[in-house]
Amino acid sequence: MNRRALLLFAGLGLAWGIPYLFIKIAVGELEPQMVVLARAGLAAVLLLPLAAFRREIWPVIRRWKPMLAYTIIEIVVPWYFLSSAEQHLPSSTAGLLLAAVPLAGVAVAFFMGRPAKLSGLNWVGIGLGMLGVGALVGLDVGGSDLGSVGLMAIVVVGYALGPAILARWMPDLPGIGVVAVSLAGAAIVYVPFVFATGAWPTTLPSGPVILSIVVLAVVCSALAFILMIALIGEIGPVKFAAITYVNPAVAILAGVIVLGERITVWTVLGFALVLSGSWLVTSKRKEPVAVAEAAPAELAERESAQPNAMRAAE
Repeated sequence: MNRRALLLFAGLGLAWGIPYLFIKIAVGELEPQMVVLARAGLAAVLLLPLAAFRREIWPVIRRWKPMLAYTIIEIVVPWYFLSSAEQHLPSSTAGLLLAAVPLAGVAVAFFMGRPAKLSGLNWVGIGLGMLGVGALVGLDVGGSDLGSVGLMAIVVVGYALGPAILARWMPDLPGIGVVAVSLAGAAIVYVPFVFATGAWPTTLPSGPVILSIVVLAVVCSALAFILMIALIGEIGPVKFAAITYVNPAVAILAGVIVLGERITVWTVLGFALVLSGSWLVTSKRKEPVAVAEAAPAELAERESAQPNAMRAAE
């Protein structure tokens, strides 16, 4: 990597590793639905003008059916469940559990009729990843918050399914337009939800909570997506996938340094197993011949980047 690529990589790794910390701070005073509304709304306000300037809004709106499905599966449901889970789980544990998204991606590809041809190493990766999740859930969490772990499982599936919807039905749509419209749509959905559930704050939130919402929207969503586009332009989508393995480490360090969260031997073991498993699952995996023949090279490259593209929307 050149110097610019290294700076982009470091910035994006930080932006995608700290959301869990700031979600944890925000849900200390705000209801999860309010956190989602504030974050999505502010990020949409920042990205919509850019998308409009680039004339990327109307092409996205024209595909409203898959966009609606994507918005619900990638943002509306996962963001709420992630915020709800972090009311009980440490932010570092949430970040680690989401490192299992590549494992869920294998199952999503199978059920969508596009199963990848898995090598022996890929299967070893699936086994290691499952062991890592088991270490985190059964030994680190200790079964005390299995309900929250269940919510995280839904988040993992949503984050694996959302990019698959993009790759199958909207691979040609502009990225910033997709994110801007989906964030705006999520905010619109949450406005009546917030008022119906009485989640609107009756008093002004504290400074740390307001700062957390701003960081989540500006840094972890809007800015992160722009950095992602620039980084892919510098190093390509294949090398870009390495960012996935940086984010959980940042999440752990942020939780320990800022919130004083504990690190146990099971945290370290789970981290090593989940990350090793995810790396093996995504390495040298062969796509079905029929798909490879039907898809142009640029689509294949786009799909390799898609599982990471929406992490800017976390």
